[in-house]
Amino acid sequence: MSGSHGRSVRRRTFVLGVTAAAGTAALTGTARAAAFGWSDDGSNYVVDTGADLVFKVSKTNGDLTSLIYRGTDYQGYGGMNSHIESGLGPSTVSMDQSGTTILISVAHGTLRHYYAARSGENNIYLWTAKADTSVSATRYILRVKKGLFLNDEPDSYTYAPTTVEASDVFAKSDGQTRSKHYSGLRVMDYDHIGWTGGGVGLWIVRSNHEKASGGPFYRSLLRHQSADGGGLYEILYYGQNQTEAQRFGLQGPYVIAFTDGGAPSSALFPGTLTTSWADSLGMSGYVGAGGRGKVAGVGISGRNTAYPYTVGLANSAAQYWGSARASDGWFSIGGVLPGTYTLTVFKGELAVYTGSVTVTAGGTTTLNTIAIPSSNDPGNASAIWRIGDWNGTPAGFKNAGLMTYAHPSDVRAASWTGNVVVGNDETASFPCYLWKDVNSGILVHFRLTAAQAAAAHTLRIGVTTAYANGRPQVTVNDTWTSAIPSPPAQPGTRSLTNGSYRGNNHTFTYSLPASAWRRDTGQYNVLRIDVVSGSGTTGYLSAGTAIDAIDLLA
Repeated sequence: MSGSHGRSVRRRTFVLGVTAAAGTAALTGTARAAAFGWSDDGSNYVVDTGADLVFKVSKTNGDLTSLIYRGTDYQGYGGMNSHIESGLGPSTVSMDQSGTTILISVAHGTLRHYYAARSGENNIYLWTAKADTSVSATRYILRVKKGLFLNDEPDSYTYAPTTVEASDVFAKSDGQTRSKHYSGLRVMDYDHIGWTGGGVGLWIVRSNHEKASGGPFYRSLLRHQSADGGGLYEILYYGQNQTEAQRFGLQGPYVIAFTDGGAPSSALFPGTLTTSWADSLGMSGYVGAGGRGKVAGVGISGRNTAYPYTVGLANSAAQYWGSARASDGWFSIGGVLPGTYTLTVFKGELAVYTGSVTVTAGGTTTLNTIAIPSSNDPGNASAIWRIGDWNGTPAGFKNAGLMTYAHPSDVRAASWTGNVVVGNDETASFPCYLWKDVNSGILVHFRLTAAQAAAAHTLRIGVTTAYANGRPQVTVNDTWTSAIPSPPAQPGTRSLTNGSYRGNNHTFTYSLPASAWRRDTGQYNVLRIDVVSGSGTTGYLSAGTAIDAIDLLA
């Protein structure tokens, strides 16, 4: 995936809270024949789309104060409006109409935010332009009244009786955990989020995230429901477990869309939405399709076809990505702002190739076949044994499938302790996460042939992130212990407990001498892996790390 104009992607549609049979509904309604236009009620600008949607924006702070669809106001819970962050505060708000488009502009310090409506559509188009860190994060929260939609996504339920961690992770009486952080999805996995019920669908269609940070695999807040209502999020920048510096500039459009109950039209999805009507609206930092370019790749050789590959483009100003075709690695990324980008090819979520590409406005940069050197993929190395796969994720390890939507203390998690025997379902037995205070000192039992035991070998431990500088120190047969490795650069916030293993992939290597091995081939050798760090606190907030793969090279 990539920019907001002309992007060619493999389309994935995740409809949260909707059955597959719901189908796709038309964007425009015909239940009422109101006139398209706007008015001023003294406190708000009131916009009638001429379809079934009427909404209000505060003239004081730019909050969305009312969202009426077919006579029902969906806006608000707990006395709160919908807005950027938790509300911008005093702002300058202005209104303009150009033919069949209405634009409301909000200025708050250096931040600019926009709402646009089109005649006959049940949509609100939003853009946000951020110039600096005066507003810490960048997210839009659509707050929805309680009782309008069924809470049929139990893992999205935010509040429960017992606080497990901080003020945002909770446990139900049955031991299952809940948090607004537990989305379970990466940015590249969804185009829209929302709910449906009573013949109405309410959605946020995400933007292309070109000014966001974290890349295609980033996980963040998507939605929550609780006793007092629900929230849908568009996260444009969030510092939690963030791997990149914040980007600035205009981000959008993202869309609040109503339907007759089905998913929003795919015409609104990132890469397919065409907003040429917005070219003349004068939004700060807006770049139309004509000012953007495209990158097209003939193919990628040297791939392991058992894995999906993603191509990412990133520089300090923007980010984009697209999926490589499974048959030959062909890819196309459109809607890219002009500039020079680092091009990265990911096997799963593991970077196996980097290069550089320059994009020009109105042009297509065509790349010949990208050849991934065999040595760039650690999975190509010959190994005596290997636990897990080198794909940049802890997939396949114990509890890995649960950890993107639950806390490690969740009753559904298998025991985090227990030793591992190579040759006995070792990957599924090895925990996806290791903590200094929870399961440090895990033992891996394995046998070597006489020839293998007579030689030195290299041990590799790949990690996907770490908390509080957690990193592995190894001991072999209680006779040889490695030095404590230096910690790699990783996000400084929570990660393993708030639904994300995504950090900076890193491989630790250890040169194990032949003298460390047991010579009796009938005996198991024992590898102990300890988590070391002077940081962290206790339990699941002690120093920890997420595992990608572990192997002993031949």
